[in-house]
Amino acid sequence: MAKIYLNEDAQEVNLPLNVSELIKQSDVQQPDMVSVQVNEDFAEREDWENIQLKEGDKVDFLYFMGGGTIK
Repeated sequence: MAKIYLNEDAQEVNLPLNVSELIKQSDVQQPDMVSVQVNEDFAEREDWENIQLKEGDKVDFLYFMGGGTIK
């Protein structure tokens, strides 16, 4: 087991683990609407399969929301 930080919460995970697998394990409801940062760097969607997570990595799932009023 290894410890990573997912949205600032410590998580125990089994390595090897890539970003795509983490998204599936985390039961992300709309994976096509999420952006991912690994150690504060944005991860390109086409690279998710190749980004192997390591002990202590910080991963953030970010959802961009539209809204507001235009006047």
